[in-house]
Amino acid sequence: MDLETITSFFMWCTIFNGGLLIFWSLFCLFAPNLVYRVQSNWFPMPRETFDVVIYSFIGAFKLLFIVFSLVPYLALLMLG
Repeated sequence: MDLETITSFFMWCTIFNGGLLIFWSLFCLFAPNLVYRVQSNWFPMPRETFDVVIYSFIGAFKLLFIVFSLVPYLALLMLG
């Protein structure tokens, strides 16, 4: 694989994962009751626990997005 192909791959990974992170964050910000109702059908838990879990997942996803998508893409841009 050449540098352009890998850079293009990480660019699309960054766009897709960044879009997913933004969508998920906005959905939880503007419709938290809907998210809770849907998820509590599958995983019954108190609302306070759900809030901690969902925001922990968003934080973990953000860290994974930065480490495994954004940083490699930026590093490849610097190399190219």
